[in-house]
Amino acid sequence: MTPQLQQAIKLLQLSSTELEQEIQEILDSNPLLERSDESQSVNENTADSNLDNNTQSEVEVSSDTKTIDNNNTDSTNETIPEEMSIDADWDDIYDPEWKTSKDNELSSNTSDFLETMHSQEEGLHEHLMWQVNMANLSFQDKQIATLIIDYLDDDGYLTESLEEIHHTLEDVLLIEFDEVEAMLTYVQHLSPIGVAARDLGECLLIQLKQIHSNNSLYKKANRLLDKHLDLLEKRDYVGIKRALRVTDSALQDLIKLIRTLEPKPGKFFNQSSTDYITPDVYVKKIRGKWKISLNGNTQTELRVNSYYEDMLNTTNQQDALPKDASKYIKENLQEARWFINSLDNRNNTIMNVAHAIIENQLPFLQYGDEAMKPMVLSDLASQLGIHESTVSRVTTKKYMHTPRGVYEFKYFFSSHVSTDTGGECSATAIRAMIKNFIAKEDPKKPLSDNKLTNLLNEQGINVARRTVAKYREAQSIPSSHDRKAYA
Repeated sequence: MTPQLQQAIKLLQLSSTELEQEIQEILDSNPLLERSDESQSVNENTADSNLDNNTQSEVEVSSDTKTIDNNNTDSTNETIPEEMSIDADWDDIYDPEWKTSKDNELSSNTSDFLETMHSQEEGLHEHLMWQVNMANLSFQDKQIATLIIDYLDDDGYLTESLEEIHHTLEDVLLIEFDEVEAMLTYVQHLSPIGVAARDLGECLLIQLKQIHSNNSLYKKANRLLDKHLDLLEKRDYVGIKRALRVTDSALQDLIKLIRTLEPKPGKFFNQSSTDYITPDVYVKKIRGKWKISLNGNTQTELRVNSYYEDMLNTTNQQDALPKDASKYIKENLQEARWFINSLDNRNNTIMNVAHAIIENQLPFLQYGDEAMKPMVLSDLASQLGIHESTVSRVTTKKYMHTPRGVYEFKYFFSSHVSTDTGGECSATAIRAMIKNFIAKEDPKKPLSDNKLTNLLNEQGINVARRTVAKYREAQSIPSSHDRKAYA
């Protein structure tokens, strides 16, 4: 492979976020490459009225005809002089009183830090320790509470026995076991309530007592969690009614009450920051035609620095350069041109693949998942005249914004199942049909996998029961037995 081809392949498989990082690294390392003054960031909101501003090339796809339009948009050039006059003397710039301004800057930075220090994401450990430090506890009690908090997992459960915690501290603090028990109770009633529990039952009982102690169902709920939690886990509602001597209506109220409790009290403090998806292309229907455009916010216009390029093109200046300097500029000039060409190729390939996907999956845009056609990588590769590996790279971590939502390019690819009429049905369409059947079923008589298979067979789709079970589980839909228990 040539270096240029290797670079093109690398850029093709990067996501928009990774591409921006790669561009910044190249800009930092190559002095001949710079961002174009003509490039403008386009807000997606303006795409509703004028998609032409989003990209230099657009693809229009309609149900009857499919055309490709290339529209070049003109940009305004602003001339900035190479040297700007400065109304300042040397002494003004290097003011002897510079230390004062530095102190003021440091003070401002410190103020900003103090204002933003609490805006950072707070973990469970930090949240609990803040409450402990704010409480009026003795040094000894704080040490015990700190060690208990250190032994909590991400969900807020205690991972070490009280005996081990007492053994760890008794030589240092000379404490009794009951003091450790007392501090465990204290920590369990910090926010969020239920942390530091040793098992699920204890976690739920702590919350129940703290939150619902005045509820008329409190005693029965407490007995259910304390004595019959195993029946609740198995959804043995008949056994629960017999053990607690309650009616169906009272049982429903009990379960509704217990569902208000949190089995993992620490999970809200350990959620990773949200990663937002930036679509690479937008698909919209305008005046009966499906229009595809590159996201202007993901495009970065680059150009070669004209000063250095002119230096090489001018014979006198080139001759005046040292040999090493001339070689360095030529190498970076070649690298800059390669990189710009690779970016252009990447955008063109993404547009071509997006156009081919929409051309093949127009029924999906119009009618939804059940109309998704079977399509594999080789189909698109043959249509576009490119290698399957290229299609694979360009569909990975690339996203398409459609009226039905944001989808990864790979979502539009699925295997097929034969039909009685000799046609093909995509796996995506079958999953959507299974989901639709289950959504319309009688909750008291849910459809088994065998019944779902028969319903699909009635529609001419030849699919095995194990395949139906696989598609159902892939959508996190419980079995008919579990769905009936939930109902």
